[in-house]
Amino acid sequence: MRTSILITMLLFVTLLTVPLSPALAQAANPDEKAIAEEAFVYGFPMVMNYAVMYEYFIDTTSNQYKCGFNEVYNTARVYTPADTSVVTPNSDTPYSFFCADLRAEPVVFRIPPIEKKRYYSVQLVDLYTYNFGYVGSRTTGNDGGTYMLAGPNWEGEKPDNVDKLFRSETEFATAIIRTQLFNPADLDNVKQIQKGYQLIPLSVFKGEKAPPAAPEIKWPKIDKELAAKQPFDYLSFVLQFCPPVGPAKVETDMRKRFMTIGIDAGKSFPCCPLTTPQVEDIIAGSKAGLESIKQRIPELGAVVNGWNVLDITLSRKHCGDDWGMRAGVAMAGIYANDSVEATYPITRSDAEGKPLDGSQHKYTLTFPEGQLPPVNAFWSVTMYDGKTQLLIENPIHRYLINSPMLPELKKNADGSVTIYIQKDSPGKELESNWLPAPDGPIYIAMRLYWPKTTPPSVLPAGKGTWKPPGIELAK
Repeated sequence: MRTSILITMLLFVTLLTVPLSPALAQAANPDEKAIAEEAFVYGFPMVMNYAVMYEYFIDTTSNQYKCGFNEVYNTARVYTPADTSVVTPNSDTPYSFFCADLRAEPVVFRIPPIEKKRYYSVQLVDLYTYNFGYVGSRTTGNDGGTYMLAGPNWEGEKPDNVDKLFRSETEFATAIIRTQLFNPADLDNVKQIQKGYQLIPLSVFKGEKAPPAAPEIKWPKIDKELAAKQPFDYLSFVLQFCPPVGPAKVETDMRKRFMTIGIDAGKSFPCCPLTTPQVEDIIAGSKAGLESIKQRIPELGAVVNGWNVLDITLSRKHCGDDWGMRAGVAMAGIYANDSVEATYPITRSDAEGKPLDGSQHKYTLTFPEGQLPPVNAFWSVTMYDGKTQLLIENPIHRYLINSPMLPELKKNADGSVTIYIQKDSPGKELESNWLPAPDGPIYIAMRLYWPKTTPPSVLPAGKGTWKPPGIELAK
């Protein structure tokens, strides 16, 4: 997989192939289309997550490979167009990652003290793509700490010298660590901080004998063709690491329904013979599921001045059985933070609702004096290719404009700040404020890290006292 898995997932409904039963005359269950639609929406973010997990932590031949399980990977750089595994990637902060295999025992992770002015966050994501916990400037502060991550079946007690225990509903969980970079000269400081991110097994932390190792796993390869044809095969595989226990017990009846169309945890899809009518219903239901996900994206927030200000809280408690919220967020940009951690106004349209297109127009985005995005940390405006949702190549290697760049940005006579959104340079005098656009459809994401909760505030997302200004045609 060298391009976004999202694109291949969108292709799958026309390519889905499954074995047929010889009993072709058997009538299909009229509910099977609805079950397939539910399964597609439910599984969409989980298959996308597996694709990223496979490239980052399993496939050592991938140019996106980071590290093995239960190791910390630090990258002292920001994302560029060469990073293609994740759609709508954040290019604001250097990343650190780990993927914890929690089957044998919990893991303990340590955070070093970090200066108060520097934002950082550790976002904990399970295989459902729920954000089940945060460590960071907003939640735990910058004094450092020791934290533990345990799986769904662990029955031990938190050691006294661990500050907090986080429970994952799934046997694998990913940590996405963002460390603020103030400017290029700050990179060495970020590297030193990243060296302090440590991950160790609980047995090592306690000085005890390690438990028996978990069984080896035969990881199914995921690539463009297979992702397009066999998403339910991947969903079946991932479900074996998502036991319906604890909070996930509410999924028991739903998973029984999935078995009627061939989806069963840990078994190849289909787990039972399917007839031609059943396959037709599965394909039709999957197409309907895909369309319902697309329709959910505008409903994830409120439209303000052409921006869709996403209102995201990705927890089981908040989402309930609304699988469309997880799926819509994954399609818009997988691993999005909860709105209280970072709020995302996104747009493909100008202030009048017309599609943004760098091949046809030049645009401006102006923040009036005193009306910059209200945040406790920092904000950014990032440009993406409207077709792929990936960062775009450009002559000045600039993929965003953010608040740390404010000292270099030119102000207008009235104190406002204008960002010039166009494919060609606006000229040397204004190039400091230029956000290069693609020669075609445009997709823009604004990010407000640790948004303020008192006025002016973007919270509640899309309904707050601060509104993102609309993008206008250049005059």
